[in-house]
Amino acid sequence: MKKNGILNKDLSEAIAAIGHGQIMMIVDAGFPIPENAKRIDLAIARDFPDNVTVLKYILGDFIYERCIVAEEQKLYNPRLFGKITEIIDRCPVETIPHSEIIENYPDKVKVFVRTGSFEPWGNIILYSGIDAPVWFQKEGVITPDYYKERASYKEKTSEID
Repeated sequence: MKKNGILNKDLSEAIAAIGHGQIMMIVDAGFPIPENAKRIDLAIARDFPDNVTVLKYILGDFIYERCIVAEEQKLYNPRLFGKITEIIDRCPVETIPHSEIIENYPDKVKVFVRTGSFEPWGNIILYSGIDAPVWFQKEGVITPDYYKERASYKEKTSEID
């Protein structure tokens, strides 16, 4: 039996299988996930588990290079936006209109992680990355300018509440 971290078999396998540049999306209970999409349904009850808790656990195992949320989250749910920007430390949290997320992302996402969140504009898009400090530390490898910031990233030790 696994000791800690993500115990959900499907979620653990999905994190291991996702490649650089592919998309994982943590969605609220109401997000319209396409029928043929890979779905990991963690929803048990209203707000259980919530999207922030799920995000924290996923980030314990997942290397990302981009994070996107709805513009409306920043404008109309600043408490949630603040929590997410506090957790996301590898890159700035980007925003796009919610309508763009609904229209353009469902067919691009490799895996959807459905939470029990009843949170306005609570969906979180994560682009998989590489562990740049590891990839660019080998002798003789030159880090291109566009990777310098990512290559100097220091993993933070975080506790999950």
